[in-house]
Amino acid sequence: MKELLKTKAINIFTKFLKRVEIQKTLEDKFQYTATTVPQIDNLKSPYITREHNQIISPSERDDIVFITSRFRSGSTLLWNLFRQTHGCTSYYEPFNERQWFNPKVRGDAVDNTHRGVDDYSAEYNGMSSLGELYDEDWIRQKLLMTEESWAPNMKAYIENLVTHAEGRPILQFNRIDFRLPWIKAHFPNAKIIHLYRHPRDQWCSFLTDKKLMNKDDVEHTYRDAFYLDVWCNDLAQHYPVLDKRHTPHPYQRFYYLWKLSYLHGIKYSVHNVSFEQLTQQPKVEIKKLYKLLNITSEQIESLCSVIQPPKTDQWTQYAEDNWFSQLEAECEHNLSILLNVADLQRS
Repeated sequence: MKELLKTKAINIFTKFLKRVEIQKTLEDKFQYTATTVPQIDNLKSPYITREHNQIISPSERDDIVFITSRFRSGSTLLWNLFRQTHGCTSYYEPFNERQWFNPKVRGDAVDNTHRGVDDYSAEYNGMSSLGELYDEDWIRQKLLMTEESWAPNMKAYIENLVTHAEGRPILQFNRIDFRLPWIKAHFPNAKIIHLYRHPRDQWCSFLTDKKLMNKDDVEHTYRDAFYLDVWCNDLAQHYPVLDKRHTPHPYQRFYYLWKLSYLHGIKYSVHNVSFEQLTQQPKVEIKKLYKLLNITSEQIESLCSVIQPPKTDQWTQYAEDNWFSQLEAECEHNLSILLNVADLQRS
């Protein structure tokens, strides 16, 4: 009975859409929304005095630092280093659905792989009013944003964190890599730090049950734990290679997402560092980073002691090089076609 009603409803709706006046209305709406806005500069109004035009926004501060990174790439470690640095307020993953500003929701659970971390939320205490601006859809929708994207609540939310910070505000995100054009446009004087990790090791860290999701069965047994499917579902409209119908193998979807994120990070960040460099040469990398940010280096020795270098090349225990190489080679071929065609269309 339910199937019959469902089929009948679909047939009625289909007939409705086929009506000429409805198609014409939809066509007009589409053409209107697809119209490109003219490129004009916001020139100074002749009726506004110089004094009234000097509005200093928190978003224009030059001491803001954004950390952008994928999940399972060591961003918690970098956040924790800044957390222990004098003169900095380091915010952990501001868009996280645990809503660190809300004691009723955030809980006190800590990932046991985040060594030296007892909590994620201390910096958010007393900021429950952020709930009026926060939108949980930020974790799953409109993950790609351009300079022109309209997101006043998101901007106000970040500005509140900046204003609340004691000293330099450090904001560590796992959800802004495809939003970096918007971040850079709306926080023009901020410094963006990009952290990345070897994709094969990161993939292995993604898998919560490697026995179940082994290399031979993972295409059928993959269980999403770190938003891979969520991100691909949203971003496939911009990057079709992420669509599961076109790319059924989860490692290839993961690799596409990793590479596209990496390319965004390289393009929009002022400093790029790999997780391997940070953990194997902590003194060199922290010194380089703090010099860029004009942070004194007196704490570097103590900060280095926080880092416990993980084993590298753990992917070799998951699959042989050839397994990864064949899947990655196909991805790189398709990305070259996709991105080169996009470049030609823009030129």
